[in-house]
Amino acid sequence: MKLALTIAVSILIVPFAARPEDAAPRIHRIEAAAVDMPLAENEPATRLSLEQLMTLYKVPALSIAVIDHFEIVWAKAYGTVELGSPAPVTTSTLFQAGSISKPVAATGALYLVEHGKLSLDEDVNQKLKTWKVPENEFTKTQKVTLRRLMSHTAGLTVHGFPGYAVGDRVPTLVEIFNGEKPANTAPIRVDLSPGTKVRYSGGGVTIEQQLMMDVAGKPFPALMREIVLDKIGMTDSSYEQPLPSALAARTATGTYGDGKMVRGRWHVYPEMAAAGLWTTPTDLCKFAIEIALSRHGKSNRVLSEAQTREMLTPVMDDAGLGFFMEKGNPGQFGHNGADEGFQALLTMNSETGKGVAIMANSDNGIAAADFVLRAVAKEYAWNYKFEPHEFGTMLLALKLKGAQAALQSHKGKLDEGMMNGLGYSLLFSGQTQDAIAVFQRNVQDYPKSANVYDSLGEAYMKAGRKDLAIQNYEMALKLNPESKTAAEMLKKLRQ
Repeated sequence: MKLALTIAVSILIVPFAARPEDAAPRIHRIEAAAVDMPLAENEPATRLSLEQLMTLYKVPALSIAVIDHFEIVWAKAYGTVELGSPAPVTTSTLFQAGSISKPVAATGALYLVEHGKLSLDEDVNQKLKTWKVPENEFTKTQKVTLRRLMSHTAGLTVHGFPGYAVGDRVPTLVEIFNGEKPANTAPIRVDLSPGTKVRYSGGGVTIEQQLMMDVAGKPFPALMREIVLDKIGMTDSSYEQPLPSALAARTATGTYGDGKMVRGRWHVYPEMAAAGLWTTPTDLCKFAIEIALSRHGKSNRVLSEAQTREMLTPVMDDAGLGFFMEKGNPGQFGHNGADEGFQALLTMNSETGKGVAIMANSDNGIAAADFVLRAVAKEYAWNYKFEPHEFGTMLLALKLKGAQAALQSHKGKLDEGMMNGLGYSLLFSGQTQDAIAVFQRNVQDYPKSANVYDSLGEAYMKAGRKDLAIQNYEMALKLNPESKTAAEMLKKLRQ
């Protein structure tokens, strides 16, 4: 199947490898077949170029850097700083890294551990000065430690942060910790026994940020510049929030899934360690290479070999100290990231020396980048076991064929959670009618699930179908009388 689409492309190839001419045919093959797979059984392969993929997913800009044999072999940027703009992105254009901020911040924390400023396993309240983790029944026997903060095993709340619109008042970290206005997230508290479970917590990493500042006596951006960024040569990276005007002029513009720009171009993240890094794929690859080489004692500009090995050793499940590991792919470490209007991925293998960083100024960035990752892995012959790509393949089919045609190709019952995620991806991309069709299929397959009716009600509400929205929220509340969301939405709709 072919898709005839066009997109403005501006590129800058950076020849890092000893023989940069070798990269050109590889780049061309990745660009020509960013997608090359069947969308359903007994169908021929669908092939999309990178330009077509970006257009289909409404991704204004995509920037890529590829690692082979522990070297950046090429970097290239595609598209414009925002939809409709003539200004091309380059490999020096800054993107928000989202949660990829966490492993970079963890590297700084481990540097402080190596230099005797912090300890991995002591109660963080011993060195926190500005604020203390509130003690409760869960902290009586097990304490919040730096190791647990970095591995998401501290039992802390608040998964992630939405950031703050440019021009809005930004809260202090203490206000964020306590959930006090103008903070837009709940208080960060321990509600699980520390050390018993991996539960992702950007809140915990924000405590890590405060801990580092308290022991170093320096603002977080300056501290990270001194102990990590400058040492690795990450010259196009900064934790400053908001960015100073000189750097702000070099940024891409955050874009929602429906192609609309984020007001003010991007959000501000005082939760810098968790979500505040501005950077480029090239700088992220420099970082990943440094970690991989440090693990073998071949480059220790920030961390020793022993400390890096500890960083890349899972504490529980696949969670290391800042990074996540992959049990099915020995040596593989990485992290994804998502801020308002920006998404990114970074993955690296410390044994093979292969990796990639992909950044996009779109809430659809990871969905598109997942295909590019597979194309890079194929081109460079990674010995890599991918997880089943059912969600991504189904989303692509929905976008290319429309919901009715795509769903007809799948006669059996589809996974409820996957379908709910697909429906919301379409809803947030402005494809409301297709989202309704997906949610309707989920209701058909799971008629006793309150959640499927709740989601269909939300889609009908967005479509302006108030009567059908009420019917579905009523059904959600009937199946789950404890649903606060359904009750609140019904109250709003009836008013």
